[in-house]
Amino acid sequence: MAYNSDGRLVVGVSTRALFDLEKENNIFEREGLESYRKYQLEHEKDVLRPGPAFVLVRELLRINSLPGGKDRVEVIIMSRNNADTILRIFHSIDYYGLAISRAVLSGGAVLTPYLKAFGTDLFLSACGEDVQSAVDAGIAAGIVCTGGRQPETDRTSGYAVREPLRIAFDGDAVLFADESERLFQEKGLAAFE
Repeated sequence: MAYNSDGRLVVGVSTRALFDLEKENNIFEREGLESYRKYQLEHEKDVLRPGPAFVLVRELLRINSLPGGKDRVEVIIMSRNNADTILRIFHSIDYYGLAISRAVLSGGAVLTPYLKAFGTDLFLSACGEDVQSAVDAGIAAGIVCTGGRQPETDRTSGYAVREPLRIAFDGDAVLFADESERLFQEKGLAAFE
């Protein structure tokens, strides 16, 4: 039986966007895949701190618990990792109680074919190359910047403290047509006004 995602917002999120994996990514970039793999296996039981997309993902998943919200949002982990290195991610997902049950583990391959196959509506990643590839394939995608302020965590539970979720849209190009922006660029402020 085929998986039905009709009427559901399907969000693909990279592991580096969901969790703070900057230290691990630095190991990968400096020492290579084998050192990264070894580090992840040695720290398999260590819970990862929330990353830059954590609060957004958590709040999107909360929509499912609202009246009439059942199964409105699905989040899928999209990762170039393989099964050896992903166990820590699933352990952290369980720890935080995130309702994420599906994942793509491409073993280093480009993620774009999987985004289409899973019916992804929005893809969030810390990797600009993956985001551009998704956009080129006609999938809405955005770069999640790493290394900035991470969500505050409760010292006793380790859970991310609830804080309001705020989303800003570029009104000219996202909410409305981009004609006003083009007019401004071509003819200046007076024509725009």
